[in-house]
Amino acid sequence: MTLDISIAPIASDTTDHAPPGRRPRATWAQDLSASLVVFLIAVPFSLGIALATGAPLSAGLAAAAVGGIVVGLFGGTPLQVSGPSAALTVITAGLIAQYGWQATCTITLAAGLLQLLLGARRVARTALAVSPAIVHGMLAGVGLAIAIAQLHVVLGGSPQSSALANLLALPAQLSTPHPAALAVGAVTVTVLLGWPRLGRLPGRCGEFGTRLAKVPGPLAAVAAATALAVALDLRLARVELPAWQPHGLAPDLPHGPPLAVLAAVLTVTAVASVESLLSAVAVDRMSRRTGDLDRELRGQGLANMVSGLVGGLPVAGGAVRSTANVRAGARSRRSSVLHGVWVLAAALALTGGLRRIPLAALAALVLVVGLQMVSFAHIRKVHRHREFPVYLTTVVAVVLLGVLPGVALGAATAVLLALYRLTRAHVDVLAGPGGSFTVETHGPLTFTAVPRLSRALAGIPAGAEVAVVHDGSFLDHAAYETVHSWRTAHQAGGGRVSMVTRRQDDEVLDPDGTVRTGSSPGPHRCRAWTPWAGHHCIEQQEDPHGRLLDGVRVFQLHTAPLVRPELARLAREGQTPSQLFLTCADSRMVTSMITNSGPGDLFTVRNVGNLVPAPHEPGAADDSVAAAVQYAVEVLEVRSITVCGHSGCGAMKALLDGVHEQPGRPTPLARWLRNGRGSLDRLRRVPAEFTDRPAVDLTEQLCITNVVQQLDQLMANPAVERRVTEGTLRLVGMYFDFATAQAYVLDRESGRFGPVEAATPAAAASVRQERDTPGRLDGFEQVPATGTAAADPARREGGPGLAA
Repeated sequence: MTLDISIAPIASDTTDHAPPGRRPRATWAQDLSASLVVFLIAVPFSLGIALATGAPLSAGLAAAAVGGIVVGLFGGTPLQVSGPSAALTVITAGLIAQYGWQATCTITLAAGLLQLLLGARRVARTALAVSPAIVHGMLAGVGLAIAIAQLHVVLGGSPQSSALANLLALPAQLSTPHPAALAVGAVTVTVLLGWPRLGRLPGRCGEFGTRLAKVPGPLAAVAAATALAVALDLRLARVELPAWQPHGLAPDLPHGPPLAVLAAVLTVTAVASVESLLSAVAVDRMSRRTGDLDRELRGQGLANMVSGLVGGLPVAGGAVRSTANVRAGARSRRSSVLHGVWVLAAALALTGGLRRIPLAALAALVLVVGLQMVSFAHIRKVHRHREFPVYLTTVVAVVLLGVLPGVALGAATAVLLALYRLTRAHVDVLAGPGGSFTVETHGPLTFTAVPRLSRALAGIPAGAEVAVVHDGSFLDHAAYETVHSWRTAHQAGGGRVSMVTRRQDDEVLDPDGTVRTGSSPGPHRCRAWTPWAGHHCIEQQEDPHGRLLDGVRVFQLHTAPLVRPELARLAREGQTPSQLFLTCADSRMVTSMITNSGPGDLFTVRNVGNLVPAPHEPGAADDSVAAAVQYAVEVLEVRSITVCGHSGCGAMKALLDGVHEQPGRPTPLARWLRNGRGSLDRLRRVPAEFTDRPAVDLTEQLCITNVVQQLDQLMANPAVERRVTEGTLRLVGMYFDFATAQAYVLDRESGRFGPVEAATPAAAASVRQERDTPGRLDGFEQVPATGTAAADPARREGGPGLAA
């Protein structure tokens, strides 16, 4: 057996990922700028992680330099920045306490070698096959353990050997705090939390705060605390940077049971790999690139081998550093490499300044980072997926028992929960008109569900008309025999039983309650949102109100039971959409269909022509759109605003025909269309274009030009301008062509609209795994295929007549 551990060429990645048409010099400049930003974050963070583990502080800088340079050169995610990991802090601290620092470096080296071999075997995707509840629970548990330990340092004491011991010793530590250390820690936390909010100050203070906030918060916090300690000459423990003494190529071997040492190596390998790969996936999504996870794992392994050899901490990809790198405008892997070079230079040349930093400031920095690892967004997501027991078990076990036992208990809880759900079925008996009944079963019907199923069927009166609706899940022999025996007996007693399976081409219930198969004739074959073509039947044209009610009835029968839990949750918790979607009122534009979204995902604003009235537009101002935008941005705090135009827009045709300039008293439509005069002017000056084809006609060119113009007019809203400046809001231009069912997205750099490529099966599966929740049907993928939204996504808007 041969292992492929070849490293792909480096040079290609520095150019392949650069945007087309961008000059190499400009790319170099952006990489240089981003590397300095990440460097200013990495230095205090690396020192703090080293302090929390009990390792020499120079080990943190060594890991940051090695992670930046080695992973930057050989990793598979060009914009990911690696270094000492907060998730490995508790593990590393335990290893140092048990085996000593030199032996811990050997374990790091062995873990890197194992990562290199796993990457060569191309198993990186397998490492992601871990329940998110376990991963987030592990990170939250580690974060809490870090915060509890560093709280002792902030109070002027020393952390204990375990999180439980730190908890027990905390009351005594709180009763005798060190005033100077507490003051330095409080300043650090205050600056760190308040720094991003400087731009929200009123008037000129806000403008100055916005410029000042460009300095990384961790650097500003540590600098302020250090300045306070130096100015007041406070007697505090400070950073000690011993001479860098790599322990060479013959490191000390850990003294202990071989199985315990092997478990330590596996633990470091697993945690470092999972964190690095999850961070790599997140960075690829942010930068809209596709990295090589196996190459990334090999790069991480090589970095850990080098870090172990030179006396550094274990290395992993970091979300904080990588996010800062992307947001700072990095374009290639040069940014990560340069950041490592700057860290190495600081470790060699700036030791005098670093030795002035109080340890309490670094401890406060790491304390905040640890608390931020407990993400409420993750908790809400895990709760929606009904996996909170797994999350809570993992958190508590990691804090009390350690990372490895905690993850093992979390995995055991996940397995037990999955087994419980596999054997858990719901049987509902619903009374219908005329003494009829509907028996709905949800979930796999196995022998464990037979008692529940038998009781439900036995409660139905003899002679009644019954429809048994099964959701198409697994049906074992015991459950089948139970249903079959009851059906035979019920029909022998004069009753009528229809077996209904919610699958394509099986029997379905029509709105009038009769049972039909997919091919059976009937008086009314045009059901709500079945095949796209031909559903505008004669009955619909003669009685549109009746068709509307028919669609509502189908919704109540098929879709409402499935979406009811999610809508009930939204009713309790309120809406928390992440996006504002502004589009045209055209009835053909079904927003949930083209965005694959569900209830609570989009805050939607629709009007004629998807216009955003500019406040300075004379005689055409309208506050309704501005109010909706302000509500979405300031109250709902959406993270993106999409303006979506479409082909064949009647409003754009009316603008070209001059409807808004007709003489006489203007109609409401004419007044409204005056908000599009800026788009007409832009069409004459700089018309928008497609990247892959010319515009079909002048109307289509105005449609896409109008999207660009409305994005500019959005910036006239002060709330939008502030959020965009802060980098917390993104504006997106989109165009949908009905004839080809093709979506186009605006590239703001080139000013052209490019087609959105169809998702690969793997990407689609990843999206479904991230979005789907039991009882939460984003996009309604789980709705039955016949007569429901799975057969026709347009049903997601709630039935005919409700889509617009």
